[in-house]
Amino acid sequence: MTLITLRNALDEARKGGYGVGAFNVTDVLQVEAVLDAAARTSSPVIVQTIVGASAFASDELFWDLILRAISHYPDVPVVLHLDHGPDEESCRRAIDAGFSSVMIDGSLDRQTHQPASFEENVAVTARVVEYAHARGVSVEGELGTIGGSEDGSKHAEIVLADPEQAAEFVRRTGVDALAVAIGTSHGAYKFSSPPDGSVLHMDLISEIAGRVPGTHLVMHGSSSLPGDLRAVINTYGGTLPESWGVPEDEKARSTKLGVTKINQGMDSHMAFMAEVRRSLATDGLTADPAPALRAGRRAMTDLIAERMEVFGQAGHAGDYVAEPFHAVAR
Repeated sequence: MTLITLRNALDEARKGGYGVGAFNVTDVLQVEAVLDAAARTSSPVIVQTIVGASAFASDELFWDLILRAISHYPDVPVVLHLDHGPDEESCRRAIDAGFSSVMIDGSLDRQTHQPASFEENVAVTARVVEYAHARGVSVEGELGTIGGSEDGSKHAEIVLADPEQAAEFVRRTGVDALAVAIGTSHGAYKFSSPPDGSVLHMDLISEIAGRVPGTHLVMHGSSSLPGDLRAVINTYGGTLPESWGVPEDEKARSTKLGVTKINQGMDSHMAFMAEVRRSLATDGLTADPAPALRAGRRAMTDLIAERMEVFGQAGHAGDYVAEPFHAVAR
């Protein structure tokens, strides 16, 4: 098995009572790290990336390389997902490139970086769903806005999801999954103190899940920002501020409340870069970047394997017996 759809992955996760981690990648080495962790733990996995996230000059080149890497792991059920698609055109590009799932982030106006209206969000999401579903591709939408920034540039305000709008949004768009803003935040700086019930509104998950039983819920901005990784990065030249992310037990609890997809990017990047920085700083004679990058890949694999145990997906690769996803010929 190679590619499966997001709907396939999350339907199985709901049956099994676990969550599936969605891990952001910006390089082929990181793709390998995610897939190695999935193979090690016998897990289904969601590999996701953002438009323009890689150092490659072309998204399409990077996306082709991701697909080639996935083909080397035939025993791992993999969803290739576009995270935070900024517009309809980007989602179409990803679908045409062979992604089995896309997210259209219609909750944020990309020009003003202010929340979009509900009607604007519904309209663009419905158009992407129509295009995607005709090609067998799953779609994730978003209600409310997640705080922080996916790429470190602009910082969106947090606008909590409205449970009363959730059912209408799902009915009018037909999305397979819905990212709901419950107070989480993107990036390497999330909360200035450990988050509690006044920051993370876990009750919203249960309330929204009850209103959209046929749609999967997604938790964004859920990295925990491990202090030991921050310390390593800062020891070797970094300047990351002290910050708290989403505790591991809260992520695990969310899977019992209705969340089946858990997005995590910053923790993986921190694990990777902590070892890259350490390797470069402690080996001043090696000009070849491969040893440092290899160390980063191993560290990222180890961290993701741990997360897969926390989310409950470890050991469930064998659950997936459906026919794999095949992109529709264009």
